[in-house]
Amino acid sequence: MSAPAPASPPASLFHLSRPAAGPRARPRVSRSRCVASLASQPPTPPPANANHLVQTLCASGRLARAAALLHGLPAPTQRTYESVLLAAARAGDAALAAAVHRRLEADPVFRSDPFLSTRLIDAYASLGELPAARQVFDEAPVKSIFVWNALLKALALADHGEEALARLADMGRLRVPVDSYSYAHGLKACIAASTSHVPASALVREIHAHAVRRGYGLHTHVATTLIDCYAKLGSVSYAESVFATMPERNVVSWTAMIGCYAKNERPGDAILLFQEMVASDENLVPNSVTIVCILHAFAGVNAHGQGKLLHAYILRRGFDSLVSVLNALMAMYMKCGCLEAGRHIFDLIGHRKDVVSWNTLISGYGMHGFGHEAVQVFEDMTQMGVSPNIITFISVLGACSHAGLVDEGKRLFESMVDYNVTPRAEHYACMVDLLGRAGHLDEAVELIQGMHIRPSPQVWGSLLGACRIHRHVEYAEMACSQLFDLEPRNAGNYVLLADIYARAKLHSEVGVLKDLLEEHALEKVPGCSWIEVKKRLHMFVSVDNKNPQIEELQALIGEFVTQMKNDGYVPDTGAVLYDIEEEEKEKILLGHSEKLAVAFGLINTGRGEVIRITKNLRLCEDCHSVTKFISKYAEREIIVRDVNRFHHFRDGICSCGDYW
Repeated sequence: MSAPAPASPPASLFHLSRPAAGPRARPRVSRSRCVASLASQPPTPPPANANHLVQTLCASGRLARAAALLHGLPAPTQRTYESVLLAAARAGDAALAAAVHRRLEADPVFRSDPFLSTRLIDAYASLGELPAARQVFDEAPVKSIFVWNALLKALALADHGEEALARLADMGRLRVPVDSYSYAHGLKACIAASTSHVPASALVREIHAHAVRRGYGLHTHVATTLIDCYAKLGSVSYAESVFATMPERNVVSWTAMIGCYAKNERPGDAILLFQEMVASDENLVPNSVTIVCILHAFAGVNAHGQGKLLHAYILRRGFDSLVSVLNALMAMYMKCGCLEAGRHIFDLIGHRKDVVSWNTLISGYGMHGFGHEAVQVFEDMTQMGVSPNIITFISVLGACSHAGLVDEGKRLFESMVDYNVTPRAEHYACMVDLLGRAGHLDEAVELIQGMHIRPSPQVWGSLLGACRIHRHVEYAEMACSQLFDLEPRNAGNYVLLADIYARAKLHSEVGVLKDLLEEHALEKVPGCSWIEVKKRLHMFVSVDNKNPQIEELQALIGEFVTQMKNDGYVPDTGAVLYDIEEEEKEKILLGHSEKLAVAFGLINTGRGEVIRITKNLRLCEDCHSVTKFISKYAEREIIVRDVNRFHHFRDGICSCGDYW
């Protein structure tokens, strides 16, 4: 049965109308190796204590024998029914679940049992049989809170968010007492209600307020779900507020907040919170999700040393048996510049590789500029029978962009239809970036104008970035005319256009943009760089103020710049938008965060050690030139990961070939 089409919800969540009931249908029943139908098998005489035997067989995975015994049982117990349903869900056996459903309907003792109705809904939900789960709910004679919650959970997990919210509204209308799980499932449904005309953030805040009024706002389960929802919405301050007021926190709560920071580009805060968690209670032991979140944070700031320590912990605790952890470990190594270590983890996963494993390797090669290798991994993946998904194509198209593989990128983009993947805005953004970087700006604009969906800020941003590289004023103005409407509070778009104007000597237009920034109180995201030294993380921000330590670092960079000037180097002051003397502009360039991090690394690491730096923005041309020189003059390998890709500096040469 297809999902009923709920009416468009009004602004208030708790006045949503109940969706119209659709025709009832049995779940689709595929042929199963365990059982085609309980009714089709001859009755088996029940042995002594047959209920216990069925439960034991289910626990050991011998479902065919368990199903045969169940058919012959005159009086199955509640525990027996539950055991078979749980086993059917674990084995992915929809036929067995449907057979148990039929047996329950004929059982005079348990056909009205709300506990088994709950278990049946749960089983159907995990098997992807949502119409059957709805049918069980609709036909349940007794709808306890657990039955309601089971349906809410099933709908939320199946991304039927609006229907779940409508059912939650029904509970209020019918005066069904909600509990913490009702709120938790309702919050998850808000994120799934992507087609709602009410923003997900507004829905989450409404349920949050309702839970607070009913006394559930500080309940651990509800608060943890709130943190996770706010994290997905990018509302970090709301998540922090919820976390700070929690009277009790378990490992799931801590992990949710750590994950919130890690997912919202605050890896440093995630690492600090992880350290606080470990120090706060010796009984708080990180679980596999905690490990994945903190690996993501370590990768975000290039914390290679701490990542290696966590790798050892993973091995000691046996987390290396989990593919999700190994995938995150592989991503950490690759994002810390250790491509070989990441490939080694990929090979260790062996036959357990999933699509995330392949995507991570493709993305890793792409970030390091190995476009041909990324495309080859994509080909290996498809030959192994693994179907590429949306993320796969984002990764491989991005790899083509970083390596300038225009023809390969076009071929892969056109092949998406062969894998039943419909291009999204992210894929178009990759193609615009690919064409734009390669100087095919006319073709990039033509692609945008021919899109079957509305171009997103990411698409126009890719065009604007290409215009900055090739200093194309007209197309930059076209992109910004859209971006200023789509992202009116994004100061970066104004700054990029001002940079393009400045390099084109259009100083009056630069002044207009600076006035607009001040008028709307918009501030550019400050450049930040991180470096790990002796397993401690250090952050530098682009500055032009007085600070003794910063002045020491700037002085060291200044010595290198003096050497470079003797070889004909000219500082690239075009990106400094202040109306000041050239000498002052050069001083500002000395304060760029990545230069400060390089100087700090030179002073505080031993000869031969690799300097690893992460930058939150694109590496500027001047920093790129200076770092190339330092790598040769100081005889040091320097690895910088900016927002786009990796730069491996060695002997005065960068791995990007000055194409980034």
